Amino acid sequence: KITASTPHEIMIRTISSQRSRLTILFSSEVGIGHRIKPITTRLPSRNVATISHQYISQSQFFPTLKNINSRTNMTTTRMGTDDPRMSKIVIHNGVVYISGQTDATTTDIQGQTQNVLAKVDDLLSEAGTSKSNILTASIWVKDINRDFKGMNEVWNKWVDPENKPVRFCVEANMAREQLLVEVQVTCAAK
Repeated sequence: KITASTPHEIMIRTISSQRSRLTILFSSEVGIGHRIKPITTRLPSRNVATISHQYISQSQFFPTLKNINSRTNMTTTRMGTDDPRMSKIVIHNGVVYISGQTDATTTDIQGQTQNVLAKVDDLLSEAGTSKSNILTASIWVKDINRDFKGMNEVWNKWVDPENKPVRFCVEANMAREQLLVEVQVTCAAK
């Protein structure tokens, strides 16, 4: 909870077992996302620390006080960028995003699903993670009445039963006539 007692002072109740109170004094009126001038942090019976010319991030308002003295390290890595339309993999702040995967080498839903999930495994491996870390899965099938059951049979054998992601599956017109399924996942990096 953030409350302002003056335009230059913000009181923050941290989320922790001690429910300690942290006061951050600003040299100018600022908020989350604003560039700040030097900050002084005061903690009851703790040291005083100073930060100069950094951006305020939400992580600085949470319990670990070390975050107050460091900037949020936001990195983005793009892999498989040969396609002019997209990257195959984007890794941003510990989250792996892969592009939608399809397969046109077989004509049945189970064969296409097996091949698509093998591509997903390969991309996750290239990104340094695995299906055990999948957070979300998006699945599109050409004909939900015809293809949902067959796709699910393959999916259920493939997915890590101890680490199931949230998932949706919808019917969609596919980009090419022969495509029956497309899968896209978002995954935590190891």
